[in-house]
Amino acid sequence: MDPSAFLPIIKSTLNIIWQVFSVWWWLPLPFIFFPNLKFIYEWYMNDKYWARANWIVLEVKISKEIDRPLKAMEQVISNFWQVYDPADFKERWFEGKYLLNFSLEIASIDGKIHFFIYLPGAFRKAFESAIYSQYPEVEVDQVMDYTRRVPQDIPNKDWDIWACNFKMMKKRCYPIKTYLSFFEATQEIEEERRVDPLGVLLEGMSRLGPGEQLWFQVMLKPILKDDENDWRIEGREELAKLLKRPLPAKDNKTIVGEAFNLLLHDKEPFKSEEKVEPLLPPELHMSPGEKDMVVGIENKMAKYGFEATIRMALLGKKDAFFKPNLRFVLNLSSGVTTINLNGLKPFMTTKVVAPAFFRNQRLYIKKRKLFVRYRSRWGYYFPKYVPGQENGHLILNQEEIATLWHFPGKAAMPAAGLETIESKKAGPPANLPIG
Repeated sequence: MDPSAFLPIIKSTLNIIWQVFSVWWWLPLPFIFFPNLKFIYEWYMNDKYWARANWIVLEVKISKEIDRPLKAMEQVISNFWQVYDPADFKERWFEGKYLLNFSLEIASIDGKIHFFIYLPGAFRKAFESAIYSQYPEVEVDQVMDYTRRVPQDIPNKDWDIWACNFKMMKKRCYPIKTYLSFFEATQEIEEERRVDPLGVLLEGMSRLGPGEQLWFQVMLKPILKDDENDWRIEGREELAKLLKRPLPAKDNKTIVGEAFNLLLHDKEPFKSEEKVEPLLPPELHMSPGEKDMVVGIENKMAKYGFEATIRMALLGKKDAFFKPNLRFVLNLSSGVTTINLNGLKPFMTTKVVAPAFFRNQRLYIKKRKLFVRYRSRWGYYFPKYVPGQENGHLILNQEEIATLWHFPGKAAMPAAGLETIESKKAGPPANLPIG
């Protein structure tokens, strides 16, 4: 058959395709660009809502006579969770409302240690009430943001910085080492005998000299359920593996599939498989370490959860910048790490290993990025969530947060550097809400 006979048919077909494309070429574009347009719109609306939040910084001035147990700080953090107020459909898409975060911070400025809280102005009374209810001897004052008291173009010719974020060493459902692990059986009653998990960090902060600063930030957002990746589902799956129990099976049986099973395997349709129960429960075969893991996961899941971002920055004038002070970062990491449970380790640091192309330029960009993110209180991957990076999206409960941010007792007070008040000038504000 002559191939040239097909040419008119091919030309006619291509002509029809071209006519359809020239008229309807725009039809798939909304489906292609919708995810990005949706993200840009929501980010724009969220940015307007964020700007209306009236962000403030509170400094908590502590007393030398604090002898409250760390359970008190855990209760304070639990009260902070009550700001949980997720947006409904109308608030999210028409008002730009979203769940605002807050930040618990410790800063050593020229060797003087300060406790700060960065939060929306609307949260102030609720936070003050939570603190005064457990620590009536402290003072809470609004102050200027300490991150604005240094040059805003760091790193520059006069100032240098080293910074890092922290991520979890294992899955988010595993707890880090908390303050309860720092007590002996008799130390629950006598608080002054406690071993403070923050002691080594505060002592190191107090030894910084003039022109040096060390910042520590725990940024938090209360969560009930993470719709994108529920960490409690992750925890239940991990418990099932440890206890050697099957997860609840999903019912994916269909009529067609069951018909094939009947014809090919002679299986009765929609009949559940009988499971052979072991003579001894799996718990009796677990090692002590595995039991600790099960108890740790269950205890963590039983308390309020917060989505967390943890970072640290060491900065200062170049003539005073002492890089070996980075060991304070590792001291914090090792102090809250348990091998069989979980811990924190630095990542996304201001480090570029030589040899590397454009090393100085890349190092500057890393330092600049981490400084801006600390100052702006942005998350690790702002502005977008990065799937597959769950270890960088920390989940902490109030017990873990109280371990990382609390007021040291009088026996755990660093030798120098912690600015304290001798006695409280006055009682808490009379117009604070109660309950």
